[in-house]
Amino acid sequence: MEIENAHKRKKQPEVIRRALLDQAARITLEQGLSKVTFQAVADAVGVTKGGIMHHFATKNALILEVFHDAMAKFEAEVDSAMAKDPVRYGSFTRAYIDATISLGEKGQEEFDSQATLYVLMLGDSELRELWAKWSNEQLQKHEATDNNETLCIVRLVADGIWLSDFSGINISDKKSLRERLIKMTQRGFDS
Repeated sequence: MEIENAHKRKKQPEVIRRALLDQAARITLEQGLSKVTFQAVADAVGVTKGGIMHHFATKNALILEVFHDAMAKFEAEVDSAMAKDPVRYGSFTRAYIDATISLGEKGQEEFDSQATLYVLMLGDSELRELWAKWSNEQLQKHEATDNNETLCIVRLVADGIWLSDFSGINISDKKSLRERLIKMTQRGFDS
């Protein structure tokens, strides 16, 4: 996704920044976190390393922003699903299931942002801490509707299915499993 020649294009810092984030995420997914370098991202976007440093002072700053970008997309997907859910009880858990378990109906961009989030989180302890902080904040925020043992188990199973998507583990009937997890979020299931 090389940006057109720097001498011919008008300065578009937001377009360049977006391209830098997208290409750093792509490299993370295709080659691993260790392969994300200023040179690799610069080559992918068609800018100089100095052009990257205009937006991100360090590789860590770039990686952190890729993580925050993927996190924002994930959170927006959860919030959107919760807003559409007419039942308050278990709504965060159902939204979490929808955001983590891919049944092929999501566009490539949503899948890529989820995959990026997961790869980054698994590859860096600081990013795992940020994920844990977000998760704990969400659990506190939704304590009145999603704080019981069954819903916790459901979210942990969803995490396992999420991990299977990126590790090549084949789950033969993911749709049926997802439906069962959704059913477990309904009030009275564990009564």
